[in-house]
Amino acid sequence: MRSVPFYRHSLTHKDAEAMSEVLHGIFLTTGPRTRQIEQELAGYLGASFATGVTSCTTALYLTLLARGIGPGDEVITTPMTFIATANAVLHTGATPIFVDVEPTTGNIDPGQVEKAITDRTKAVIPVHLYGTMVDMRRLHDVCRRSGLYVIEDCAHALEAVRDDVRPGKLGDAACFSFYATKNVTCGEGGAIVTNDGELHDRLSWLRMHGMSKSAAERYTARYQHWDMIGLGYKANMNDLQAALLLSQLPRVEQQLERRETIGQRYEAAFRNIDSVGFPTIPAGARSARHLFTIWVPPERRDEILARLQERQVGVAVNYRAIHLLTYYRERFGFREGDFPNAERIGSSTIILPMYPGLYDEDVNAVIEAVRSVCEEVAWTTLKADDKAGTDRPCTSPL
Repeated sequence: MRSVPFYRHSLTHKDAEAMSEVLHGIFLTTGPRTRQIEQELAGYLGASFATGVTSCTTALYLTLLARGIGPGDEVITTPMTFIATANAVLHTGATPIFVDVEPTTGNIDPGQVEKAITDRTKAVIPVHLYGTMVDMRRLHDVCRRSGLYVIEDCAHALEAVRDDVRPGKLGDAACFSFYATKNVTCGEGGAIVTNDGELHDRLSWLRMHGMSKSAAERYTARYQHWDMIGLGYKANMNDLQAALLLSQLPRVEQQLERRETIGQRYEAAFRNIDSVGFPTIPAGARSARHLFTIWVPPERRDEILARLQERQVGVAVNYRAIHLLTYYRERFGFREGDFPNAERIGSSTIILPMYPGLYDEDVNAVIEAVRSVCEEVAWTTLKADDKAGTDRPCTSPL
């Protein structure tokens, strides 16, 4: 039986050499490599500015602060995301307001956003789930009419495009993750991309304690005194992280091609299995193909997870709906039924291996494992129904 890990990074000896060069240089902290990746990342996305930070979580948090969002304010977002999205709002003292998602993509529904806007709403955080962008043209129109900031959670969506819009084009800022399993990674790290020069300047000192000059600015020529111009945080990217990202960025499109091939093979294989669904990619969209999820009957999801693991296929659940997690239930009183599309997806989701290093044999093994497990589960369901005197086949959850 072929073992297929859930994730395997695609770093090379060349990437290691890029980090080694930094180790033999002067700057390990924020310096010339960080400035270079900020410039190249902005260029790749067609944006004016990028600010390297420690994670997508800090990117979201700092951007909210830079926009003056705090206690008494509301920020609309999605319950179908990682907890960091909503937690960043809470850390500012503002309140996250969840709205339901589209049943076919799992992305936030702009129509639901419009209904949730109140006098206290200051911003919206759309999440480009699994690598497919939210309908940003529609969401931008909704937010513009109400004067709301749009801060995009692009942790899954570096390479994504929809309706000729890239992350950061219509939003006030786009926040990225370079976590260990992301399409481009430096283990931990993030960035904020924007076309707003004033916002970029504010983020530059917010990520560095509120200091007016970085270490590179202070020490690469005559010493320059610095000032503290505001209350900031320690959230700056370092040159070791930046060097690793710089080495990977030139091959990001090539690696996307491989993930797209894998994604299309999965879709073709699972399309005719009655008990399996998967998110759709809308016309006019290019997904970053960060994750591939299947949706299975929720009452059998955990059994299918276990059976896939028994066949040595790495799997995960991204994500359970945030509002049903203990902290959010207890603090805000959320209940089942509040956001049915997100709940249905969260209880049905299984994430399959999806990375450029998958061999064709690996993809075949995953497909065969899913097919055989779903057939087994459907058969056991039919046998149980027969004993109960019913005839109810296993059906798709969505």
